[in-house]
Amino acid sequence: MIRPAAALLAAFLLSPAVCVAQETGEQVILTVVTEDGTHHELSRAALEAMPQAGFSTNTIWTEGPQDFAGVMLDVLLETLGAEGTHITLGAANGYRVDRSAEALVDGALVSYLRNGAPMTLRDKGPVWLVYNYDSDPAYRTEVIYANSIWQLDRIEITD
Repeated sequence: MIRPAAALLAAFLLSPAVCVAQETGEQVILTVVTEDGTHHELSRAALEAMPQAGFSTNTIWTEGPQDFAGVMLDVLLETLGAEGTHITLGAANGYRVDRSAEALVDGALVSYLRNGAPMTLRDKGPVWLVYNYDSDPAYRTEVIYANSIWQLDRIEITD
């Protein structure tokens, strides 16, 4: 019997979006390195091929409610077969966050759209890890704010 995660992974790896990113040189906006050392270079189209999520929330870095869309971090990691217990996030500007997977993934959205438009590097993109800060006071802490890394370009998973 095929596990749902395995079926999702197979569908993702065989999807045209992943083939485009790997074969046509489409711009990679996020690299995910799983605990087995596999490098998954993802384009926006590859992220769009995964199950989508989104929410509207206020942030401490922007004015007014912002609409974010992307892939939940736990879904992204499951889709890629990542099962490690530690995650390192890296940004284009050199910022890094090291956390246990358990502490990081709950409620985290790997967002590539803000207010319906792709984010540029100058505008906290092209990928921003965000939480629905308005939904729960637990998402309005210094630790969560530190986890909310913009210009996210690398996720590394280790045991």
